[in-house]
Amino acid sequence: MSGSTARFDEFETVDWIHDGAKERRRQTEPQRHTEPRHQLLLRAYNAIESWVVVTLVGVLIGINTAIISIATEWLSDAKLGVCRSSWWLNEKFCCWEHKAGECTSWSTWDHAMGTDTVFLRYMAFVALGTVFATTCAWLVRVYAPLAAGSGLPEIKAILGGFVLRGFMGFSTLVMKSVGLALAVGSGLSVGKEGPAVHMGCCVGNVVSRNFARYRRSAARQREIVSAAAAAGVAVAFGAPVGGVMFSLEDLSSRFPRKTLWRSFFCALIATVSLQAMDPFRTGKLVMFQAAYDRDWHVFELVFFVIIGVFGGAYGGMCIRLNLKVAAFRKKHLAKWAVAEVAVLAAATTAVTYVNSYTREDMGELLSYLLQECKEGSKGWNNMCDASQASKVAWSLAAATVIRAVGTVLAYGCKVPCGIFVPSMAIGASFGRLVGTLAQMLHRAHPSWHMFAQCAPDTPCITPATYAFLGAAAAMCGVTKVTVSVVVIMYELTGALNFLVPTVIVVMIARIVGDMVVEGGISEQLILLNGLPFLDDMEDEVLDVPVAALMCRVDDVHVVREQGMVVDEVRRIVTTDVRGFPVVDDVGRVTGYVGCRALARAVADAGIDQNATIAFDQSVHRAGVLQLSALVDSSPVTVRPQTSAETVIEIFRKLGPRVILVTSEDDGQLEGLVTRKDILRHVRSQH
Repeated sequence: MSGSTARFDEFETVDWIHDGAKERRRQTEPQRHTEPRHQLLLRAYNAIESWVVVTLVGVLIGINTAIISIATEWLSDAKLGVCRSSWWLNEKFCCWEHKAGECTSWSTWDHAMGTDTVFLRYMAFVALGTVFATTCAWLVRVYAPLAAGSGLPEIKAILGGFVLRGFMGFSTLVMKSVGLALAVGSGLSVGKEGPAVHMGCCVGNVVSRNFARYRRSAARQREIVSAAAAAGVAVAFGAPVGGVMFSLEDLSSRFPRKTLWRSFFCALIATVSLQAMDPFRTGKLVMFQAAYDRDWHVFELVFFVIIGVFGGAYGGMCIRLNLKVAAFRKKHLAKWAVAEVAVLAAATTAVTYVNSYTREDMGELLSYLLQECKEGSKGWNNMCDASQASKVAWSLAAATVIRAVGTVLAYGCKVPCGIFVPSMAIGASFGRLVGTLAQMLHRAHPSWHMFAQCAPDTPCITPATYAFLGAAAAMCGVTKVTVSVVVIMYELTGALNFLVPTVIVVMIARIVGDMVVEGGISEQLILLNGLPFLDDMEDEVLDVPVAALMCRVDDVHVVREQGMVVDEVRRIVTTDVRGFPVVDDVGRVTGYVGCRALARAVADAGIDQNATIAFDQSVHRAGVLQLSALVDSSPVTVRPQTSAETVIEIFRKLGPRVILVTSEDDGQLEGLVTRKDILRHVRSQH
């Protein structure tokens, strides 16, 4: 089996046509046997039920995100010190009532032990970070291996019409939540925003399965999972509209208007729930929200282009290098997942402690980089001190390189990990670097013609806005998502006057990134890990008939319309196929029957193994088991000469599990084709 289709057998294919038909029958059947005055109540209940589910999902996603944010903050600060008065508080809350530099309740680890040794602080930082990451990797490996990684590639495959058992289960949700706090708090170059989507989908799946309407229908459940994915992005960035846009642009293969409305409502409820929890006690939904009141100048477009080019180049190179690391990890480190994480955490914390910009939690670092300098203030780490500009620039350059290397190595290791915020931190560091250099240039040569637009006695260049644009460019470069990135960045800052520069840097980042590698990190990991996902494939030209891709009739298990006995059926239902074409005595297709339904019907019948089974509704003889009710009498069929592009469109638009291929003249079965057959052929061409 080729590497690009290695995990196909782990996924089951959803038949959207069959599933939708069953759901419609379930809805109409009770109304036929219900008195007219009760039908209105039944319809009202069906309408309200979906909103109840969406509301519950949104509330739980918001609460879960708040708890993880609090735990992550405490773990990140625990590497640096402890609150003597209340050990369960992080540094911010421990020193809540004190001015900066006057808090005596918080102690670094060397001071807590009665010494003043930098080396002891360094060793505590490295040791605790390594312990957190190793514990996370062990928990994930033992209790929920599917909780590792970001989960976005698998979510895309699931929303595209495939099922991976256990991937959105309760145990996965618990371990993803616990492991994410440990992984981010350890100091690894990973973020929690990507896994937030996976956790949101887990919440949506766990909640919806308590309602029979969603438990029985994969199509209904997909609506909830799509809404939960949007809510996951919304709480990760504090951007409900951006979350819906991200789900629409990057995750969901099908996004009807009803799903759009419910996704927006779910994202809104999740955001309000997070706001009510207020985990940072600042009134902000995320730590790195910012606001800008200054405008930009035309000459700054030169610097914006540089930032956009960097974002695209970083994204493309990050994807390429991370894929090489992932391939090496699969080949050589699969048996040493926990040890790999331990070594990676030790190396990362040992290097990041040296640089004050990488020592900080990435969410907190973004909050500093995105803040405008106040007049008369030196800012965090002297970023606003003109006399320290050169030193700040060198530190930012080093932080950009360190974080980029750490992200390439850490993303994809066997802990819950995301790449959004690490990429934003890298882009923000580089953007702030460019802004600092531009500011130094203006201070050195204020009379240059390019600075003629600058007003006297007011700051001409705002490095914080460069950091903001750098974050957007890097995020776009690595995900290849454009519109939703612009919306998310706008919701984070409310900087409407920087909307045009944001669009410019995002488009440049996308163009440059596509020159380096096609597709975002999720699409590339789908190919590398062999996940089934039938995307738009705009550049694919399958100039072949479906006959070249189909599984031929000689290799297909079929069910005869008449003449089969129970023992024959019991043997074929034990195979690993999901259904069987039904044919008459000359091989003409008369329908299709699902394997599970057939196996259940034969098992429940309790008759002799030599009894006859009929799938033809015209047969009514004593001793014959009549199973025509199980047969789909109008399966999707095509001719052998039908082009592969047409078949792909049928799969994408209608969503059948299988398409039967019949002869042109008499309708005899010649073979069948599934989505996986199409994908195997496409992947074999790469």
